[in-house]
Amino acid sequence: MKSVIIINLIFVITFSIEIFSQDKSFLFEGEKHFKNIKMLTTDGENAEAYFSFDGKKLVYQATFDSMECDQIFTMNIDGSNRQLVSTGKGRTTCSYFYPDKTKIIYASTHLSDDKCPPPPDRSKGYVWKLYESFDIFLKDGDELKQLTNTPGYDAEATVSPKGNKIVFTSLRNGDPEIYTMNLDGSEQTRLTFETGYDGGPFFSPDGSKIVFRASRTQKENQMKDYNDLVENGYVRPTALEIFVMDADGKDMKQITNLVKASFAPFFHPSGKKIIFSSNYNGDNPRDFNLFMINIDGTGLERITFNPSFDGFPMFSPDGKYFVFGSNRFNNKETDTNIFIAEWVDWG
Repeated sequence: MKSVIIINLIFVITFSIEIFSQDKSFLFEGEKHFKNIKMLTTDGENAEAYFSFDGKKLVYQATFDSMECDQIFTMNIDGSNRQLVSTGKGRTTCSYFYPDKTKIIYASTHLSDDKCPPPPDRSKGYVWKLYESFDIFLKDGDELKQLTNTPGYDAEATVSPKGNKIVFTSLRNGDPEIYTMNLDGSEQTRLTFETGYDGGPFFSPDGSKIVFRASRTQKENQMKDYNDLVENGYVRPTALEIFVMDADGKDMKQITNLVKASFAPFFHPSGKKIIFSSNYNGDNPRDFNLFMINIDGTGLERITFNPSFDGFPMFSPDGKYFVFGSNRFNNKETDTNIFIAEWVDWG
């Protein structure tokens, strides 16, 4: 009788834990735009997840288990069927689907070395390394085609919903600037010319505009620090603002003036708002949340209230779903996971 009670007790406890796991809310108070939020990955560093143009798959970068640096993977939007896309060599970043839903672009260092490049030199403070061995590649079935081959960093590529252009960041002319090219890599054209880091570009839903993050250094000591870093392939992402320009580089406008590290901007499906990640209003410069702002710079709204990190936001093409990377409710302090939720617009 006692053994039966113990078995039943174990069953009840196990069942309760399972139900708790299934019903566990990944929301913080005030996050009114999310419904039915789910964690799609559970371990390692997972980030920069972007929808396919039919909204059925995600492509993202991840490091987990014995991996030494990021590789590119795809999965269904329910987290199933994870598949390796990249070669498994070198370091990869910044992947994105083509409109045909099968081809994928990403940046990789594998042509320079099979091994991961050395980590950034943290003696310089918190910096991003723009590895000169990064080039942009097109994955088409079993074929891998190199789209860029100029000396210097080429990465951060995304594709226009119109299906005619790629936008990306390049250090080929000595300063990280934004360029466009055709889907086959031809007609690579520079769009930005002002000194400062211009990166992380995305097209608007109709393909007519580009949103991006940028640093605009004015003070002499800051300019010297910036130039010294860039000369060695680094940028210091502690003061970034959000900008918008036409798809041909004209009519550039600064959208935010938060004097913080604001990055990873993406257009709302209406094309009238921009969502982005920032450490604005945070007590710790490492604490990032998501904010949304009108395209004219008005109406700043805080979207997430995470005490650690939320970043890399993206809407599904139909606006129904929302995906982002986060440190919330992670199993290990160093983990970053991908979350998906139904998006709820309020007003």
